[in-house]
Amino acid sequence: MLNHIDLSKILFLDIETVPLSYAFSDLDPKTKELWDKKTKFIQNKDDLSAEETYSRAGIYAEFGKVICISVGFLVQKEGESQIRLKSFHSENEIKLLQEFTDLLNSHYNNDSFMLCAHNGKEFDFPFLARRLLLNGLKLPSLLDIAGKKPWEIKHLDTMELWKFGDYKNYTSLELLTHIFNVPTPKDDMDGSQVAKVFYEDNYLDRIITYCEKDVIATIQLFRRYKGLALIENDFIIST
Repeated sequence: MLNHIDLSKILFLDIETVPLSYAFSDLDPKTKELWDKKTKFIQNKDDLSAEETYSRAGIYAEFGKVICISVGFLVQKEGESQIRLKSFHSENEIKLLQEFTDLLNSHYNNDSFMLCAHNGKEFDFPFLARRLLLNGLKLPSLLDIAGKKPWEIKHLDTMELWKFGDYKNYTSLELLTHIFNVPTPKDDMDGSQVAKVFYEDNYLDRIITYCEKDVIATIQLFRRYKGLALIENDFIIST
C-alpha cells in the first residue's frame, strides 16, 4: 500500500483550535444570532440551546481560531529514519499562521511535496485555508486548491486512506493507533479540553505536546500503512 509515496516528500501536520471567545456570553448580539443559525440543526437534534452548543465553536473556522500547528517530517541520518518536529504556537493567530505559511513557501513550494493529516481533508486543511483568508494572509500553493483537478491537489489523509472508498465510514486516530499498535497520543488530554487548557489554565505548552503527539501518531500510522516499522522514541526530535 502507498508504495509510490515518498515519505520524505510529506509534511505531516495537526492543528489545535479554540473558540474566538471562550464564553458565549462574550459574543456580540449579531455573532450570537449567526451562531444560533449555524447550529440550529445540532440544537434541534440534541435538544440544546445555542449557548449549550457553543463548546463546539472551535471546530468552525468562522467562530474559532488556530492556536497551534505542529508539523513533522521524515529524514534519514546515518541510515536511520528520524522524525523531526516543529510547532508554531501563539495567542496571536496571525503570527503563527504567517510563520507556518513562510515554512510552506520556503521549503514546500513545488508539486513534489504533499501535506498529510488525519481527517485533514475535512478539518485541518480547510480550517487553515479559511483562517488564513480571514486574517488577510495569502494562501500558500499547497492550500490553494481552487480550480485544481483532484489529482493536482497534494493532500493525503490517513482517515480517508483507511476508508478504501467507503465514504460513510469515520475512524478516529485513537482507534487506528490502537488496532495498529501505535503508541496512543490520547494519554494526557483530548480535544474537548483544549479550550479550557488554553483559556482557563493558560497552559499552551501542554497543548503543544498534545498536538505534536498527534503528528507523531499520524506519521507512525502512515508507516504502518506502508508496512514499515515504527520509529523509536530516540529518533523523534522536536526542534
